[in-house]
Amino acid sequence: MSDDLKLVYSGSRVEALFLQDLLKENSVGSILNKTLESSSLAGWADGPTQRDAMLYVEAFNEEKAKKILEDYFEARDKQQ
Repeated sequence: MSDDLKLVYSGSRVEALFLQDLLKENSVGSILNKTLESSSLAGWADGPTQRDAMLYVEAFNEEKAKKILEDYFEARDKQQ
């Protein structure tokens, strides 16, 4: 992966899609790499794992994205 992109989340595809929308609402673009889908298209399948998806942002947005995600996870954990 390019040094211009930074991993900010890896986990379930469903949560990654939600987080991607959350980042977009906060003017942070992202790239979602769906590992199971990618491997299936390549002709081999990893099978479902705890890390079905990886969410990347551009390096200059890394800190902003991490703060948004940190705030989201903190608020979510308080509700549980």
